[in-house]
Amino acid sequence: MAAKVDHVNYSALDDAKGAFIAAGRKTLTFAKEFGFLPNEQMGASANLFALNLAPFFKNNVEQLYLTLVPEGLGTADDARPDDLSSEELKSFWYNIAIKTVATMTNDVASAGLQPILLSLYLPSSTPETVFTDEFMSGFLDGIVDGCRRVGCVYFSGETPQLKGKITEGKLDVAGATFGVLPPGLTPVNSSALSSGDQIVFVESSGPHENGFTSLRQLATKLTNGYRTQIGDGREFWEAINAASHLYTPIIQDALRGGIQLTNVEPITGHGWQKLMRSSKPLRYVIKETLPIPPVFSFVQKSLNLTAKEMIEIFNYGVGLALFVRNEADAKKIVEICAKHLLNARHVGHVEESAKRSVEVPAWNITLESDGFALKK
Repeated sequence: MAAKVDHVNYSALDDAKGAFIAAGRKTLTFAKEFGFLPNEQMGASANLFALNLAPFFKNNVEQLYLTLVPEGLGTADDARPDDLSSEELKSFWYNIAIKTVATMTNDVASAGLQPILLSLYLPSSTPETVFTDEFMSGFLDGIVDGCRRVGCVYFSGETPQLKGKITEGKLDVAGATFGVLPPGLTPVNSSALSSGDQIVFVESSGPHENGFTSLRQLATKLTNGYRTQIGDGREFWEAINAASHLYTPIIQDALRGGIQLTNVEPITGHGWQKLMRSSKPLRYVIKETLPIPPVFSFVQKSLNLTAKEMIEIFNYGVGLALFVRNEADAKKIVEICAKHLLNARHVGHVEESAKRSVEVPAWNITLESDGFALKK
């Protein structure tokens, strides 16, 4: 008797890829300021994008700043109950798509660059059970909406079937973003960061894409698991999977408005320790804070964590930190964020120091750099 041989399910993969390509076509005009697809088609082995260099030449540009940022969502896409309704699944996958766009484009934007192309890598073991109607509807709507809000083209990507490498019924979510510095702007890095700079915090919608190891562990301890009410009308799974904020528009508005950003830090892994990512020996003094979202109050109480532990693990309500030269520019940043319906606050300043640290006097907290190795 001949042994059964598993074959790649090309039917399920091709159906999914066709839907991804169709979604990509919806985004073709989102980055028209920077270029276009020469034949306005997608689906080839290598899609092409024609970068429009004319605006750069007008500004006597000697260097063209580009970036390619690969990123993944880790286990964040699996933090949910198993009994979600069809509508709940669509909402869940929509938010996961926005998180996917955010985890790639926010990093690109932090250097002052504009994301213009986004591609995804979505391997699975059983595409027929992963690429469901709810996934295809919610996820692709989220990708298209996220790209529209950021201003980039979705270039589709790869959907390989990897039996034996990916758990059945599960999906890995990763991809890459290509970005370019708009003409007339200067890249953002911490080289200009110095004592006297002012710090602006921009709100997060919740955990965004980080801290999910702790959040998944907490779900196993809760009486109703992911279905547990957190006290603001939402269940735990809804609160931790809220769509992340997309920060590209506010950063671009600030730069095009003539504001000098001496540094920009997405508050992701390592929490508020990210504030001292610059290798310079500086102290970051946080005199005020943003309101703490209910999901973090719930997590803190449930896990019996201190405020210090919360800001070392989570963003604790702060999705982005922007550094500017003076209080006037800090006020302008807050106004720009309000225009984009994001809450922001001028929270502190930078001081000279013997070594890197973050201080939050109101909470009597100091984060030392001894346990934080990241530097730039």
